[in-house]
Amino acid sequence: MAAVVAFVAWRILSRPGLPAGFASGNGRLEATQVFISPKYAGRIDQVLFHEGDDVQAGQVVAQMDTSTLDAQLREAEAQITAARDSRNVAISQVNTAATQVSVKNADYDYALKQYDRSKDLVPSGAVSQREAEIDNAAMLASRAQLAGTQAQLVGTKASATQTLSTIAAAQATADRIRAQIKDMTLLSPIRGRVETRLAEPGEVLPAGGRVLSVTDLSDVYMYIFLPAEVTGRLKVGSEARIVLDAAPQYPIRAFVSFVSPMAQFTPKTVETAEERHNLTFRVKLQIPRDKLLQYEALVKTGLPGMGYVRFTSADWPKKLQPAAQVPTNLWKPMGGTGGTQ
Repeated sequence: MAAVVAFVAWRILSRPGLPAGFASGNGRLEATQVFISPKYAGRIDQVLFHEGDDVQAGQVVAQMDTSTLDAQLREAEAQITAARDSRNVAISQVNTAATQVSVKNADYDYALKQYDRSKDLVPSGAVSQREAEIDNAAMLASRAQLAGTQAQLVGTKASATQTLSTIAAAQATADRIRAQIKDMTLLSPIRGRVETRLAEPGEVLPAGGRVLSVTDLSDVYMYIFLPAEVTGRLKVGSEARIVLDAAPQYPIRAFVSFVSPMAQFTPKTVETAEERHNLTFRVKLQIPRDKLLQYEALVKTGLPGMGYVRFTSADWPKKLQPAAQVPTNLWKPMGGTGGTQ
């Protein structure tokens, strides 16, 4: 095993035409993959893009069926209307009860004054004791009626307040359903390219079921494997190049964004000094985001190619100098009706 790794490392460092201070390795172009899924379970109504289509961030890519939610929203809106009607009735009842309280209060004031006069006139004989008792009974009855209308007013006010809570609850339900309906329209969270169409109209998906996988065109990279004598001299941020087999005349500028701390293709435990020289490490070459638009026509995940790193201050060979401009029609994206089902 160690001999095989050593041979591979020797081949990496001894590629024809590669000057000292440079190393290379085989790799495949990769990109971050984003899955677009519904937040809620439901039936797919439309899938608007096909494999190979480019999509923009925030663009509608699929639509879930919302007929059930639409019906629930109409029901909630009807409940809001009914609750508002109930509140109008309650307010009318409050006004009526308040008027009754005013009337009963006036009656009680009159009855109280009448009783006070009668009581004062009993000693002089101008009013009999019986008449005074009748006025007292009328005053007490009027006071009871006032208390009853006041209690009724309190009850109608409570009912009116309760209708406010009913309206608020119905509005909250309607807002929740509207949010669910909005979430049933699936948007692309990134600018990217549809890699796989995973579901078709008519299929019923659970919450989180995948509809599309989209390749992030702003996060493209390649992994290569280099021996320890190279990775030990590499720094994160070191300049690199990616050359795709499909377009070898257009080297792509990149940089080292990650060097694995764990060796690959070797025993987990290194027992001898010789084995240390056979260690191979995974290195990630990242294409800068500001350069990706220029090479976007070349971005196809899985494309084979070579990754090159520089671990000295030597100048890059001419064949690895990026072109000033890459023709936009060099390799047009596959697929692509651009958003038709």
